[in-house]
Amino acid sequence: MKALKEYIIPFVGLKVGEHHFDYQIDNTFFQNFDYDEFNAVDVKIDLKFEKKTTLLELYFSASGSVNVNCDMTNESYNQPINDEFKLVVKFGNEYNDDNEEILIVPHGEYEINVAQYIYELIVLAVPAKRIHPGIEDGTLQSDILSKLEELSPSEDNKIKSSEDIDPRWNNLKKLLTDK
Repeated sequence: MKALKEYIIPFVGLKVGEHHFDYQIDNTFFQNFDYDEFNAVDVKIDLKFEKKTTLLELYFSASGSVNVNCDMTNESYNQPINDEFKLVVKFGNEYNDDNEEILIVPHGEYEINVAQYIYELIVLAVPAKRIHPGIEDGTLQSDILSKLEELSPSEDNKIKSSEDIDPRWNNLKKLLTDK
């Protein structure tokens, strides 16, 4: 984690007020977390760091794209990322990060590492089900898509299968309705 030292903000030396930090995130950032779900990453993080007398407020804003594989076709595509996150840092007796929006650090702490929050912001901004935009608008031509269409049940098959029902099943269905 030595490579992530650029994400450590020493807030003791900062004046009370608003400060800005910009980070350009790429694949090397995610290699530090052993995360390999993304083919390529190009995300810009704007961090507005507001130091107040008793607490710190951090406003993360992520914009850019990550290259991921589609869950249906395994074709890679660029998934746009646009998300925000607010973190409040308070001071207390001991470290506590139970609440995802409030971080409590011990008195006497002089710096905060924001790498974990950037990592979570980007990973959670990607949808759980990744669908290539070409599937939704019908422009993607893929061997996998054509095979899926070939194997999907058509209307003719549904009608034919309802006509070919064994008559014994119909007798069993009558038992359900005879109550």
